[in-house]
Amino acid sequence: MAFPRNSLRAFLHHAKRGLAQAVNGDQRVNIVVGNESAGLPPGILYLSFIVTEAPPPRDAFSPLYIPLLNIPASGLRLRPEFTTVCGHANISASHLITLNDLPDRFKQPENIHWILVDHNKLQGKLGDEYSRHVHGAIDHHEEENAVPRDTWPEPRLIEKCGSCTSLVVRYCKSTWDSISSSSLSSSAAHAQGEAAIDDSSVTQGWDAQIAKMTLASILIDTANLTAPGKVEQVDREAVEYLEAKIHMSAKDARLWIRDQYFTEIDGAKRDLGGLTLDEILQKDYKQWTENGMNLGMSSVVKPLDFLVKKADSFSSKPAFGDELQRFVAGRDLSIFAIMTTFASQEGDFRRELLLQARKAASSSVSKFAERAIPDLKLQSLEVEGILTQGTSAGDWLSIWMQNDVSKSRKQVAPLLREAMRS
Repeated sequence: MAFPRNSLRAFLHHAKRGLAQAVNGDQRVNIVVGNESAGLPPGILYLSFIVTEAPPPRDAFSPLYIPLLNIPASGLRLRPEFTTVCGHANISASHLITLNDLPDRFKQPENIHWILVDHNKLQGKLGDEYSRHVHGAIDHHEEENAVPRDTWPEPRLIEKCGSCTSLVVRYCKSTWDSISSSSLSSSAAHAQGEAAIDDSSVTQGWDAQIAKMTLASILIDTANLTAPGKVEQVDREAVEYLEAKIHMSAKDARLWIRDQYFTEIDGAKRDLGGLTLDEILQKDYKQWTENGMNLGMSSVVKPLDFLVKKADSFSSKPAFGDELQRFVAGRDLSIFAIMTTFASQEGDFRRELLLQARKAASSSVSKFAERAIPDLKLQSLEVEGILTQGTSAGDWLSIWMQNDVSKSRKQVAPLLREAMRS
């Protein structure tokens, strides 16, 4: 199903139209959905665009793959990095497909196949409605055993690496190369008898833009391939492959400096100046349910003392504790964790962990702490304006400096969930 070159925008318009037709059961579609924290969108965009562009296999359920961000449209405002990345692909964030584009229910849900990217268990309301219609997954988190073992012709690829997008690139490489080769051949044939065309300018219209957009996700996830303990060979190979696509275009190759690109995207992601504390905690948030208890985790790219000052800036009195309690109560959380990542004044990579639990969940967090203190090299930490504020009698709250900085939410969440199950 070919779209005009240089036209991710045309693809997204077509995908929205296909989604509207699927609402009434008039068309089968595949929905490629990211996780609830909605990191950068290139993984779902890249997979959907490349596979839709390719000739479908004979036993394909549908030739159309719709990339869905697992957030409402209002969540786009919290993510200025989306605007920056989309600009490099000649689209705007408003072209992206969000939960607002979904109906309350599909008339024929069996006509929708769900493919998960960056998670392997469909959570929340989508999970309640459509878990039995999941037919594929590409993920780098712990195996949840929630996706059928046989998902042919869709992928079931769950493997440790720094960025899930690296796995998506590896899965789509041969398809992308085939599409690029075929498109260049068609362009050259069309140009016979006319002025000669520059193959690199043809490639620039599609390959270089897609490559830049896709690289953003991998570079952010792996801190430009420098994140301790996270980067795997598949990440390095994906970056090498995507940069080769950029260098096929003479114009883009001259302008391409990876470190500068990473700094641009990372700077946009870290720009939290216009957000409230509640919005910052929403921005990169995930939630699970274990043993009847809800666990919420927010990842934040600033230290805890920044969050305290942020809360206080909107109030005439110390406000962090009250804001924290409102966030927890609004989601009915038994346990809530904030994981921060930031660079110290000396340039060292740092992590902090704040963990709060209701009295009923205190035994679970005690079990977690018993294992996590040595495993994560946790060191008790005092942050002015937090420990004495906003907790009800019997609530459990601790803050640590996490000295094993190689462990992210991807490793910490399973430890908490295991403690809750036990």
